[in-house]
Amino acid sequence: MKILVCISHVPDTTAKINFTNGDTEFDTNGVQFVINPNDEFGLTRAIWFKEQAGATVTVVNVGGPDAEATLRKALAIGADEAIRVNATPTDGFFVAKQLAEVVKTGGYDLVIAGKESLDYNGGMVPGMLAGLAGYDFVNGCIKIDVNGSDVTAVREIDGGKETLSTKLPLVIAGQKGLVEEKDLRIPNMRGIMQARTKALTILEPVAANATTKAVKFEKPAPKQAVKLISHDNLDELVSLLHNEAKVI
Repeated sequence: MKILVCISHVPDTTAKINFTNGDTEFDTNGVQFVINPNDEFGLTRAIWFKEQAGATVTVVNVGGPDAEATLRKALAIGADEAIRVNATPTDGFFVAKQLAEVVKTGGYDLVIAGKESLDYNGGMVPGMLAGLAGYDFVNGCIKIDVNGSDVTAVREIDGGKETLSTKLPLVIAGQKGLVEEKDLRIPNMRGIMQARTKALTILEPVAANATTKAVKFEKPAPKQAVKLISHDNLDELVSLLHNEAKVI
């Protein structure tokens, strides 16, 4: 089984976020980048398939040279090879178009993408990728088992879970549940050394027009100072909730 894991190169959640050029661009100065958490769950599950069923695992990213450190980390975790599509990820459709070309060329059986990336949280790429590649698609996937070409997948739905039966080839949009946080792999020294010799292929992008663009970014309003009200002053509490907070 050939598995392709889509990797987003995203800012660490602890990074301080700023914008430049009139708040139209993200300022990357001093920001640490990591593997997108939802993608890391998918990568860990793919490595399990490699160890248990002899699958081969390729990771792919659409991005510039700065993303190669993230791809090398994925190789150190256990992926066999990496692909970087040499293009700026301008919007979801553009990224999906590039990934679909990799899927079609590589003939992958299972494509694992994160449900969404924590930078833009669009959640669009996996579904568009499946449509462009002509693969079946399972969104919000929290469990997957493969037996030959038969697949059983579980996904989260409003108020519960849904179990689905499908077949390869397949695209899933995974999240926590594919594996748990305790199951995530930390690269060891041997993995880091091996990652240096594993193949990292750079591909030029196929023609695709971005269909959206960021007009402006805006940070959430800062939280207001907390007001402490004495437990025996209920009249003031009610007044503030009604007149200031306007929640009653």
